[in-house]
Amino acid sequence: MVHSDEAKITGLIELKKSKLTAIIKKFVILVNSVSMHAFIIILLVVSFLILLSIIISKYSGNLGVPSLVLFILIGMLAGSDGPGKIYFDDFKLTQSIGIVALAFIMFSGGLETKWSTTKKVLWSGVSLSSLGVLIAAAGVGLTAHFFFGIDIYYSLLLGAVISSTDAAAVFSVLGSQNINLKGKVKPLLEFESGSNDPMAVFLTITLIEVIVNKSIGPGGILFSVITQFGIGLAAGYILGRLLVVLMNRLHLQYENLYVVFTIAFVTFIFALTTFLNGSGFLAVYIAAIIVGNSEFVQKRSLRRFFSGIAQLSQIIMFLALGLLCFPSQLMAVIVPGLIFSAVLMFVVRPFSVFVSLLFSKFTFKEKSFISWVGLRGSVPIILSTFPVIAGIDNSMMLFNLIFFMTITSALVQGWSIPFVARIHGLDSDEKEEIKMPLEISTDVKTKNELVDVIIPFNSSIAGKNLAELNFPEGSLITVIFRDNEYIVPSGSTSLEEGDVVLILLNKENRNEAIRILTEIK
Repeated sequence: MVHSDEAKITGLIELKKSKLTAIIKKFVILVNSVSMHAFIIILLVVSFLILLSIIISKYSGNLGVPSLVLFILIGMLAGSDGPGKIYFDDFKLTQSIGIVALAFIMFSGGLETKWSTTKKVLWSGVSLSSLGVLIAAAGVGLTAHFFFGIDIYYSLLLGAVISSTDAAAVFSVLGSQNINLKGKVKPLLEFESGSNDPMAVFLTITLIEVIVNKSIGPGGILFSVITQFGIGLAAGYILGRLLVVLMNRLHLQYENLYVVFTIAFVTFIFALTTFLNGSGFLAVYIAAIIVGNSEFVQKRSLRRFFSGIAQLSQIIMFLALGLLCFPSQLMAVIVPGLIFSAVLMFVVRPFSVFVSLLFSKFTFKEKSFISWVGLRGSVPIILSTFPVIAGIDNSMMLFNLIFFMTITSALVQGWSIPFVARIHGLDSDEKEEIKMPLEISTDVKTKNELVDVIIPFNSSIAGKNLAELNFPEGSLITVIFRDNEYIVPSGSTSLEEGDVVLILLNKENRNEAIRILTEIK
């Protein structure tokens, strides 16, 4: 029995190696087949579309719609059915772009997640991202089965693909309208959107396997759930902790290498977890929450960098999805698309929210608002490429239907979010915390460097003034950022938990200085 299991594991590893080798070979062949002139043309077109998307997105807030709609529209206009006449139908490439982009988008979202506020809505968020997704998938699936006579497995696949939400679309609209949400609604929406994607991915892949193989029973599905989410949670927590330790102990010579190291590590987390048959997206998100709520050198510069990477990833992903869509094919799905969209927005989403939050302390108005802002985004469209690649019957119809429902959701719900927030009394006058722009750096090779450090909670130096710190020679705290104000410190200035300090360090004593500032009781 042991030998049999070892043989299965060995065979699985060899299979994955062969697949990886095949992908690398295809990539090499593709690169070799493209001439330099064609490559320059591709760079020209891609860069122009990205620049155009960024410029036009500046005005998306005035239209009251998520920027994703404009990005997809630009892709559609550049595509074969638009004036651009760029023929693009590579579903595998689009899926690969989407998966990589989503990994970095989720990591950026996890970095910005504040555990101090998220833990207050943890169980409500877990309920929404698990039970809520299951109810949404089942609701849409049963509607398709009973009212349109579609096979039950295909119907549930439709529901699974469209089941996840996109809070980035919600907050892009709120941000453009300068609207901040009251109470725990915002952290709940953020946590839900970050954690419900893995469930949607799992349901989609499982249903595709059931349709293709027709041999997976309830026991196999349950085992897959435990494996996917168990490995994802464990890998995310362990590797997230490891990343923090490495960031604080590597002491890289060039600060830009911290960015490169983190990019490679995020990729490693996703790839390793997926290789072990776990949820790579969940692992990346959990790791990002661990990293974002820990203290380490260059933390704020990394946050800013990954925020930019997330924006770029979204633009590239939506452009690719827009190019992949043939608008002429959407005409055939307008009627069922409108029906499914209405069912999802007015019946399924509210039902899933109120059931998932049945035992929570959220008010009726808060639940009602959460129900309305369940916008669909990039994940459903990317997931709709999976059935196409798997060769499932009528998968192109499914892709076009999901595409139409996503755009409908963004247009119908997107423009109305500020209005709905106001009539529900959830529009707060409080403004977002202003972050300290610690971008100071120098190209001069000296023995000193500037480093930003956050004084941790439960700090051993909280309440002490600078004269008491016994800072190593050659180290100086130059600026303190506290309560949205900059403080030029003196020896009598005391430090408080949560202070952001900018330190001029002697490289020889940097470790000791950082240890003093980040030590906890």
